[in-house]
Amino acid sequence: MLKPSQIRDMTVEEMEQRRHDIEEDLFNLKFRRSVQQIENPLKIRILRREIAKIKTILNENRPIAINHKAASAVSGDKAKQENS
Repeated sequence: MLKPSQIRDMTVEEMEQRRHDIEEDLFNLKFRRSVQQIENPLKIRILRREIAKIKTILNENRPIAINHKAASAVSGDKAKQENS
């Protein structure tokens, strides 16, 4: 399992690639679990948490301006609904 500091040291491309690889491993593990008993069922939980860590750190690195645009779009929709 990677520590958050190790993930933060990666580039965005490396994080995306790592996330993709882990998601692929998770899919294969779930498939094997449905067909037969797996040796370490906790591996599924570990992989899910690893994906969550990477996604969280990727969202931390997003520019704040993108988040403000999304927030203003939502608040603009609410204002239109209130005026109707």
